[in-house]
Amino acid sequence: MKSAIIISTLLLVSSGGISAQQSSSSAVQDEHPIQDNSFLAEEAYNQEPGVVQHIQAFTRLWNSRAWAYSFTQEWPVPNHWRHQLSYTLQGARTDATLDRSFGDLLLNYRYQLTGSGDTRLAVSPRATLIVPTGSVKNGSGYGGTGVQAVVPASYVLNRRFVTHYDLGGTIIPRARDASDDVAASYGYNAAGSLVWLAHSRLNGMFETSWSSAHLVSRPNGTDVQNTLWLAPGARGAFNFKSGLQIVPGIAYVAGVGPSSGDKGVFFYLSFEHPLWREAER
Repeated sequence: MKSAIIISTLLLVSSGGISAQQSSSSAVQDEHPIQDNSFLAEEAYNQEPGVVQHIQAFTRLWNSRAWAYSFTQEWPVPNHWRHQLSYTLQGARTDATLDRSFGDLLLNYRYQLTGSGDTRLAVSPRATLIVPTGSVKNGSGYGGTGVQAVVPASYVLNRRFVTHYDLGGTIIPRARDASDDVAASYGYNAAGSLVWLAHSRLNGMFETSWSSAHLVSRPNGTDVQNTLWLAPGARGAFNFKSGLQIVPGIAYVAGVGPSSGDKGVFFYLSFEHPLWREAER
């Protein structure tokens, strides 16, 4: 069951609202910088008006032989750039002894509460509806409908370093386990990211992700599972005259503390492009 928690944590944290933007930050004057595209953390920047993003992420853990894949598509609400909608499709094999299966569907809404990609501080809370499309038997789903709320904050330290911080919680009122036991499941998560803006098209990163989840283990009962991950990595950008930006990235994922003994690799690929024109915000 531990591998299932590992995959669920990585998916929920990394796919809830990753976004990329091509606007110029006041802290970095280079043309078309990579403003976010973090891996385990979530930045507080909504999509630019009229710009849509398609994100793929793949995690492979070596010791447990678990893997997870996610596809996220993000859409700004037309003429209301502070509002953003997105969905995430997931697939995983949470243990070498289990079959691969679809994960739970995530339907996300984000509101740009304060700031933007052009300000030093930005905050953009997210609310997620968790639809139980995953497999309880194979450890890729909670077995019940739930909600997640996360508050990401982004802060520009100086022209070379940017930080991102997340704090959130998840609740599944009627979650199930593989034995069809039912109980309320809930958990908390936090993440942090330090980004080194080495170049407008090449960044170094160091991220950490923590979670604590109460998971169904018996009728009306749960057990606590904690995870803690470190992820040093890098990302690059390819910018095109059409407005298309492609951002690949890679990170080494290492478990520490309650997750000690497992490690792996994280791959990231983003395509972002303008789809319609809007007046400047």
